[in-house]
Amino acid sequence: MITIITGKKGTGKTKVLIDAIKDSAAKATGNIVCIERGMKLTYDIPHSVRLADAEEYGVNSFDALYGFIAGLLAGNYDIQEIFVDGILKIGGRDYEALGAMLEKVAMLTKDVKMTFTISADADELPAKVRAFIK
Repeated sequence: MITIITGKKGTGKTKVLIDAIKDSAAKATGNIVCIERGMKLTYDIPHSVRLADAEEYGVNSFDALYGFIAGLLAGNYDIQEIFVDGILKIGGRDYEALGAMLEKVAMLTKDVKMTFTISADADELPAKVRAFIK
């Protein structure tokens, strides 16, 4: 299941994400992973959450992010949730490519909950992306 948190820069998306991560970490029976660019959340999320810096692993496109997520899941069957902060900072602003990647990730993560933050208004996003906004 994919959840998307949208909004322009400064609207509190990361705060909502941090709260969701803390809540998940408190209830988790499996592993929680957070992917971001730049390790800015180091002191904001519980130490039990695996924090991965996309830059450190050379993840700089939507295809690379998909591969990274697939690799995480292949290497650890205990991952329960994955959070991705600032997906456009990682993959770029090609909304069609974002939509295609989300569709592929949805097929891959049927038993894993995924949450993404996107710095854009929902009405700017193509239908492929809006389909994942709840």
